[in-house]
Amino acid sequence: MDIARIVTDARPGTEIVEVVERTGGQLSSVYEVRTTADPLIVKVYAAEWAWKQAKEVNVYGMLEQELDGSIPRVVHVGDSVTILTKLDGVPLSELEPPDWRAMYGQLGQLLARIHRIAQPEYGYLTDRILDPLPDNSQYMERQFATKLDEFEQLGGDKKLHAKIEAYVEERKQLFAENRAAVLCHNDFHEGNVLVDPATWRVTGFIDVENAIAADPLIDLAKTIQYSVQGNAEKLAGLTDGYGALPADRTDLYRLYHSLELWDWFKSIGETTYLDSIAGDMEQLVAT
Repeated sequence: MDIARIVTDARPGTEIVEVVERTGGQLSSVYEVRTTADPLIVKVYAAEWAWKQAKEVNVYGMLEQELDGSIPRVVHVGDSVTILTKLDGVPLSELEPPDWRAMYGQLGQLLARIHRIAQPEYGYLTDRILDPLPDNSQYMERQFATKLDEFEQLGGDKKLHAKIEAYVEERKQLFAENRAAVLCHNDFHEGNVLVDPATWRVTGFIDVENAIAADPLIDLAKTIQYSVQGNAEKLAGLTDGYGALPADRTDLYRLYHSLELWDWFKSIGETTYLDSIAGDMEQLVAT
């Protein structure tokens, strides 16, 4: 595919210096197009993943109203091709900030801005909400039931399955504490957050492919489970920036994310982390 031609057809007059393939995978190939002006990102989707392209365009469009400048901006949508602006910055996962609390304060503030974007119902987002449900209790009970069924079918430990099921049953009333769905990034970890290492300012974030309409606390719980747990400074910063988090519902959602991750790794044959994730779940249900 002639990436340079795609860009010049979409944006006549663009002077291209270099085209660099950044990633290539099952869902899309990603190219950085360096120009005499600002660089661009070109994503090319396989035909069967056109819905992923539609999702990305939809979610970035919703985010633009609250976070213009902190997200890539969609500048062209074509047949299986999306062109976006390129955000400056280095993934936080590649850096060692001098003050983790201050850094996570910025992340908390950014998540709070994402969560200002209201959603009409609960569910998985594409260019619409799929199989929407009207309240968080119905949505989360459905999600846990689905992931527990997958855990069982994938050969997960039966005793752990029973413990998780009982834990959720005893605490399912907590889901009703959330009364309105919002836009959730649902993958807000250090690899998706970009930072200027000269100033330690968060420049923005990327990768909205997992976005959902849900309780904002499920978003925070995933950040905690993937990037924060065990680090008191990061957790303190996150709550500095976002506000206090109810521990009981947070732990319930942390359990959900661990269960989902165990199912995912097992389904693709990646066994390296299964025991440690199961250990995390054992620890959570023991509290």
